[in-house]
Amino acid sequence: MYYYGGWGYYTSMIVLIPAMIFTIIVQANIKSAYSRYSQIRNSRGITGAQAARMVLDANGLQNVPVNVIRGEALNDYYDPSSNSVNLSSEIAGTSSIAAMCIACHEVGHAIQYGVGYAPIKVRNLLVPVVNLTSRFSWPLIILGLVLSTTNAYGSLFFNIGTLCFVFVVLFHLVTLPVEVNASSRALKQMRTIGIVDDADYTGSRKVLRAAAMTYVAALATAVASLLRIMLLRDRN
Repeated sequence: MYYYGGWGYYTSMIVLIPAMIFTIIVQANIKSAYSRYSQIRNSRGITGAQAARMVLDANGLQNVPVNVIRGEALNDYYDPSSNSVNLSSEIAGTSSIAAMCIACHEVGHAIQYGVGYAPIKVRNLLVPVVNLTSRFSWPLIILGLVLSTTNAYGSLFFNIGTLCFVFVVLFHLVTLPVEVNASSRALKQMRTIGIVDDADYTGSRKVLRAAAMTYVAALATAVASLLRIMLLRDRN
């Protein structure tokens, strides 16, 4: 049975507060880091697109195109279906430290695919599952809470919804090392092929570390949400 008294649907939200505060701090930190280093020109004077191309070529990925897409900065991505690095016009055409390291981060994902990095393969396998389970988890959980007061199907719906959300948490758990590794590869490649000096490297590390923390925050929020779901269960 599931209930509204005690740790009810609304009172259980208290467990999300630490994760929400942490997320706000992380978002403020990445905005601050990006704002600062997007105003500082990198030592080589190369754009994000040029940096991406240089790192790709240095890793034997000449077949991976660098596309310029519409959209704001920080919406850049690597597309495994087309094996392409896609950069916003702001990142692709700017020669700032921030633009360079964000572009190289996306190249980091291309390198992961190129070397067969296992966690990114696992994440890709989870994507279609998570796209489905994330859509139905909370509706099923809420339906289970409502029906638990009237019939036995409430427990079934609640448990199915909980299982769906476990996949969401698992996806965030796998995503974190994938993103951290992509940033680590970016920093290493930027230093190895000589497109950064010491000042650039320090700034790039700050930007990429701040960006990586967004995935830590996402995982923390997902885990807190799962804890909230567990608190909604009547164990008596």
